[in-house]
Amino acid sequence: MQNSPLPVKEQKDTWLDRLCLVYLTWFGVGYVPRAPGTFGTIAALPMLWFLQSLAVPFTPQVLLVFLMTLAACAAAERVQTRRGLQDPQWIIIDEVIGMFITTLIVAPRSLLEWALAFGAFRFFDIVKLWPASYFDREVKNGAGTILDDVVSGFMAGLFVYGVAHFFLR
Repeated sequence: MQNSPLPVKEQKDTWLDRLCLVYLTWFGVGYVPRAPGTFGTIAALPMLWFLQSLAVPFTPQVLLVFLMTLAACAAAERVQTRRGLQDPQWIIIDEVIGMFITTLIVAPRSLLEWALAFGAFRFFDIVKLWPASYFDREVKNGAGTILDDVVSGFMAGLFVYGVAHFFLR
């Protein structure tokens, strides 16, 4: 069963495997039985709001997203290879990273902008317009699992930035 977090072959998980699972499931949120991607996006919001409230400068946030993406690609590759899976639903760190990118671009100033960022990211994540669809369908490794949502995050961020700039600010 592709969406099961259990190993396909009987094998002992190492401490690194367990750490990868904690990260990939965003501390277990990915194990919710319905709509794990939506719950993953929701679970990202407190961290994003906290970083914004600390007024963390843009450059360190970009570096953080870059490092999170590299770690997610490597962890997804490891877990998917060891378990014989391809893009299981319980991997939701990609939603966290995609939402992070969306809010980096938008820098939401109001509850309405936060809601638009959330809705736009979920839309672009689900619809997967090109080039996100390329990563989703054609790249069959850990990077493909993560990068479709990275692209969706950029698309959502640019869309909401435009809406906010021309209609809300």
